[in-house]
Amino acid sequence: MDLSTTLRERRLMAIVRGTHAEAALETIRVLAAEGIGLIEVSLTSEQALDVIARARDELGPDAALGAGTVVSAQDARRAHAAGAGFVVTPGFGDGVRQARDLGLPMIVGALTPTEVIAALDAGADAVKLFPAAAMGGPEYLRALRAPFPDVPFVPVGGVDADSGRRYLEYGAPAVGVGSPLIGDAADGGDPGALRARIKAFLSATAQAPR
Repeated sequence: MDLSTTLRERRLMAIVRGTHAEAALETIRVLAAEGIGLIEVSLTSEQALDVIARARDELGPDAALGAGTVVSAQDARRAHAAGAGFVVTPGFGDGVRQARDLGLPMIVGALTPTEVIAALDAGADAVKLFPAAAMGGPEYLRALRAPFPDVPFVPVGGVDADSGRRYLEYGAPAVGVGSPLIGDAADGGDPGALRARIKAFLSATAQAPR
């Protein structure tokens, strides 16, 4: 998959992390049905690899479905085998090197300028700016884009609908959103409430100019 293009087109990456495998799978179904076509399943989720494999079977080979919290080389190999089309890492390490060797597109975690350079040198398709909110939110992205105007940053961490719109306005091709979007849906919570949050996020991100 062309991850860079997908990020620019979709603009919103849902991050599914849950304690109930069936609920996580149902969450993915709802996300896809409601128009969120870029989904990351964190490997810290219950039975995450099985969830990825089952979701891949249901959504098909072209769905933008990836694995998140990829840290080790084994994480990357298992995610690839389960059908992940891309990987997201919290930082630079063996998981990045293995994903690169497997030919998997990567969103590599970084926070400081030095880490951004390391992520790019490793072949990152995009840089996961994490934890974005803790470092000043959209204003931190704005500051980083001064020395890195062409880097595709994907802010993650504390991104709500309003800050998501602002990140996009400041040049991020996409934002990654976990609990503010997913809520407790992947733990067995109300799918109706999830649908309402999806609509709010899609509305907010649609307001940001491309």
